[in-house]
Amino acid sequence: MTDQPVTDQSTSGTGPDRLDDFTSALPFPLDPFQVRACRALDGGHSVLVCAPTGAGKTIVGEFAVHLALHAGGKCFYTTPIKALSNQKYADLSARHGKDAVGLLTGDQSINADAPVLVMTTEVLRNMIYASSTSLIGLTHVVMDEVHFLADRFRGAVWEEVILHLPEDVRLVSLSATVSNAEEFGDWITTVRGDTTVVVDEVRPIPLHQHMMVGSRIHDLFDTAAHPDGGRRGIVVNPELLAQVRRRMSLDRADAWDRGHGNGRYRPLPRPEVITRLDRDGLLPAITFVFSRAGCDAAVTQCLRSGIRLTTDEESAQIRAVVDEHTRDLPRADLEVLGYAQWRTALERGIAAHHAGMLPAFRHTVEDLFVRGLVRAVFATETLALGINMPARTVVLERLVKYNGETHAELTPGEYTQLTGRAGRRGIDVEGHAVVLWQPGVEPTAVAGLASTRTFPLRSSFRPSYNMAVNLIDAVGVDRSRALLEQSFAQFQADKSVVGLTRSIERNDAALVELRDRLGGEDSDILDYLRLRAELTDLERAHERQSRQERRRAAVESLSVLRRGDIVAVPGGRRTGLAVVIDADSSVDDPRPLVVTADAWSGRLSAADFPAPAQVLGRLRLPRHVDHRTGRGRRDLASSLRSTGIPMPRRPKRTKTGGDTREIDAARRRLRQHPARTDPELEKLARIGDRYHRLVREVSQQRQKVAATTNSLSRTFERIVALLTDRGYLTEGPDPSTTDAGERLARIYGETDLLVAECLRQRVWAGLSPAELAAVVSSVVYESRAEAAVAVRGPTAPSRHALAETVRVCDGLRADEIRHKLPPTREPDLGFVAALYTWVTTQSLVEALLAAGGGSRDLSAGDFVRWCRQVIDLLDQIRTCAHDPEIVKAAGRAVAAIRRGVVAVDAV
Repeated sequence: MTDQPVTDQSTSGTGPDRLDDFTSALPFPLDPFQVRACRALDGGHSVLVCAPTGAGKTIVGEFAVHLALHAGGKCFYTTPIKALSNQKYADLSARHGKDAVGLLTGDQSINADAPVLVMTTEVLRNMIYASSTSLIGLTHVVMDEVHFLADRFRGAVWEEVILHLPEDVRLVSLSATVSNAEEFGDWITTVRGDTTVVVDEVRPIPLHQHMMVGSRIHDLFDTAAHPDGGRRGIVVNPELLAQVRRRMSLDRADAWDRGHGNGRYRPLPRPEVITRLDRDGLLPAITFVFSRAGCDAAVTQCLRSGIRLTTDEESAQIRAVVDEHTRDLPRADLEVLGYAQWRTALERGIAAHHAGMLPAFRHTVEDLFVRGLVRAVFATETLALGINMPARTVVLERLVKYNGETHAELTPGEYTQLTGRAGRRGIDVEGHAVVLWQPGVEPTAVAGLASTRTFPLRSSFRPSYNMAVNLIDAVGVDRSRALLEQSFAQFQADKSVVGLTRSIERNDAALVELRDRLGGEDSDILDYLRLRAELTDLERAHERQSRQERRRAAVESLSVLRRGDIVAVPGGRRTGLAVVIDADSSVDDPRPLVVTADAWSGRLSAADFPAPAQVLGRLRLPRHVDHRTGRGRRDLASSLRSTGIPMPRRPKRTKTGGDTREIDAARRRLRQHPARTDPELEKLARIGDRYHRLVREVSQQRQKVAATTNSLSRTFERIVALLTDRGYLTEGPDPSTTDAGERLARIYGETDLLVAECLRQRVWAGLSPAELAAVVSSVVYESRAEAAVAVRGPTAPSRHALAETVRVCDGLRADEIRHKLPPTREPDLGFVAALYTWVTTQSLVEALLAAGGGSRDLSAGDFVRWCRQVIDLLDQIRTCAHDPEIVKAAGRAVAAIRRGVVAVDAV
């Protein structure tokens, strides 16, 4: 833990009175770390507070609200997601009254002139760039969950806010426990001035780690080995290890008896897990499943089992809460939402919680769980993102989850974030984390996850088009570069450069020593060794070129093969004759499908041909070749052998690679070099090898330093060049924003420049509100499926607009590639039909059915979420489009979308 000295910079020495006044209204005393942070804040410091989930970090944020109101100023309380903003708005409204608190979340604006405003971080960033008058009188900003700045998609927003807030605003940064809190605090101090770092690693509620093997729950650690709870020399519970070994032995024996190699271990059914937890007094519990379908299936299994976790009186209370939350939902939509089963499960104290649920349903679950009426929740990891739903126990079914690209094992940070939900402050004396054992899950690996405390915070900051025009408009291009150099990303890069620079210095010293041992810079032996290294590089380059030419020749020969061609596979496991049954004319990597003479079927590639493939003959094939069955392959192999075509001798590797005169000349110089006859040549050569390896290493290190120190600046320069080419910035050494640039400055999102181009080129002009909403969705929506189905627009104008949007995107991506920038994401048409249907019919059933043509498994919750994101963009279009017809259509589209389930429970 690192604390900077706290001095009272307030006037009239009233700091302690303000803190006493604040704490007097709390039902509990503050913990030491909360007192330290509040005193620092009251003393005029900004603060960074890093503490575990559930430790009570938000108390410090609430004290900032208290200070702002006490001084007649304003406090902005920012969160990473709307759900947290909604929750914090409710908490602060209950404490300070609704007149004092407002909410701004993009699609919601409540009491926007209030002295305390709760908002998403993006809203504050947009206010700063727009020089909003709401910033007047701002004294404190709370950034809850500030570790979100590591998020690769949205993390830059946090750094933008930290860099651009007025200097006199006190910043309260609240973060989960990270191992480089001091580094992060040093950066905030560098860019914002005096900042106190308060780190607390003690959970307010002790967390006990367990594994469930079958129906038995075992402690993960051997507490008898360390009764004081110390972390040094952690020992895994030997009884747990023995039980796992017994399970594995039984499983193997069962597999042997059944005559196959796989055991048939099945984890305890979910209803039985819940029943066991209930019997041991470990409910309420959150079970993390990592699959929306898995969460819903778990609830269904519990219903079928007949499990009930509530009394009749509790069920009646649940029904009243459900009626309150769902009274505004259209009755016609309830059936498609699975309302009856959802309500029945709630009445029994069971629920799912995931992003695919309708917000009204999800918020009902949260409300009932906090009230203690729902006692078993099956959730995806989204529940771990700050929602206030602590439980007595957290259960992990698996230690692997899909991260958006692949199935990956949980990191120690993710494990800690998930299990941090266990233990309700003021209710439980301890929390419990239970991992369900299954084959492949080693207790020692779980112990490693549970005991690791290294979670470094890494910046994901990178300049964007919108950021560039806003920065240049506000402070000019030179000051913009300076601000980028102040980012946490650059701060971390520079720190890494320090280590690289020290390494270069050490290596340079080592090079001097090796040169001296070789006779100095101008010695014959060093010249000889340089020439030998040069020859090696030339030979390697020649061989690399030869390989490339051989592959190119093999690719060309495979791309011209036709169905029925007989070729010889010269080497490898498939050596022999083969007949092509499905040609592939791909230019880069042709992979023809073949059947060989030994009845194997599969695709060949250029790697199978050290020399170009030669057509040895042809075989007449039937229209349909059955290569998937053994009989079909054998028949074809027999026909191939009956052709009598002999297998040619294996071809010699073709010598390619072009001119070798440079290599020959280097070899001659080496043979004639005077140092060649030195009696200690081989000994010196070993020293020379070390010398040249070190030379290459230093060269690579210097390149890395140059790339690291200039990466952000270089990206910014490329963005400026592209924006200048496209007319968003004026030309010259000190560019300024054009009218188009000023419109781009009001468009926030991943596809900001694509939206600006579509507006400027009038691609979306002349569309009806429903058509505009549908077309705009294509630059917002991202399909969950790996490959979205091709979709056409619902009307002729929308089809034309979508085609033009794709055309504009293609041109933009070509420019980005030319400027060495990451290409803008392509439009996704998977939500077009669903949104058009919703706007024109207001039927959720029909909208979800329409989504089936272009999006797989679009849930009601996803539908509402994407609708609200389209509303956000349409609202931006209303403020920046220069075509009054588009402005009018966007406004009508917003009103048409924000109805029914989309409007219910938006706060």
